[in-house]
Amino acid sequence: MRKRLFLKALFALAAGSGAAACWAQASDKPIEWVHPYPVGGGSDAIARKLAESVGAQMGRSFFVSNKPGGATNIAAAYVANARANGNIVFTGDFATLAANPHLFANLPYDSARDFVAAGLYARYPILLVVSSKVPASNLNEFLQWARDHPDSANFASSGVGSPQHLAAELFRERTGLKMTHVAYRGGAPAVTDLMAGSVSFALMDASTVVPQMKTGRLKVLGVASPQRMKHFPDIPTLHEQGLKDFEAFAWQGMLVPAGTSPRNRGRVEPGAGGRAEDAGGHRFLRQYRGRTLVQFAGRDGQLRRGREQPLGQDHPRTRHQLAIGAACC
Repeated sequence: MRKRLFLKALFALAAGSGAAACWAQASDKPIEWVHPYPVGGGSDAIARKLAESVGAQMGRSFFVSNKPGGATNIAAAYVANARANGNIVFTGDFATLAANPHLFANLPYDSARDFVAAGLYARYPILLVVSSKVPASNLNEFLQWARDHPDSANFASSGVGSPQHLAAELFRERTGLKMTHVAYRGGAPAVTDLMAGSVSFALMDASTVVPQMKTGRLKVLGVASPQRMKHFPDIPTLHEQGLKDFEAFAWQGMLVPAGTSPRNRGRVEPGAGGRAEDAGGHRFLRQYRGRTLVQFAGRDGQLRRGREQPLGQDHPRTRHQLAIGAACC
């Protein structure tokens, strides 16, 4: 039931969105939506539902092309080198635009010059999730187990430099745990192995975890947001369990190749960010304690670099907030 509501809400997110006008003047060729993660994850579901609804509004078809791997660099390079003719869009995120330029010496794209923004959908809180094989039902029990079993404290992420990876590294810093990183090519395979018990825990975004919550093969111990999630009020925050002011989230936006004409792309307001809330998408975002972000690019569609500060030091009330969505991306 929750999964059906989850997918219905995704559809509502795109309804009425100004993104339908982005490519009105382009050819009748199907629009390729390049997604940098595997089929089956939460972000993949979002891309597919948006492609379906926006395509219906435009009277044109979209097809989602999954190009996982390389910490999103494979997909990003593909789009950066594509023709800017209005027939291709890209799911952009923190890894592509903010983390990778600092993690890789020779990127096959320039995050500031090779893309323009069509809009930003939302951000989602990060959840502390453990395998059902881990004998812990809250944060403190998990921390004690991890300290007693450091060789078993391995955590999954959707890739090096991903929001999930960096949230876990911040968690390591805050808790002092000895833990081993296991990087995957997306959230779906990471959660699959978590449910199988191949890895013991993860800090994973709500869009990936929520559809799996009824399986009984994983346990959500806490949410890294200031408040509990509205539709899952039984999940406590990490803050109230003693990990003070720990906040982490992930986000997703729509990009197109640089050089795409203004009439073939949407602007942030009114576009995938601004009108999504008017269409009722805010109900979905609030369900996961998320929100639509509308300050993604300038009026010309060019990406803006945010202030470059040490991790966790860009929030006035705490240096322990992982403000993944607060940079240029």
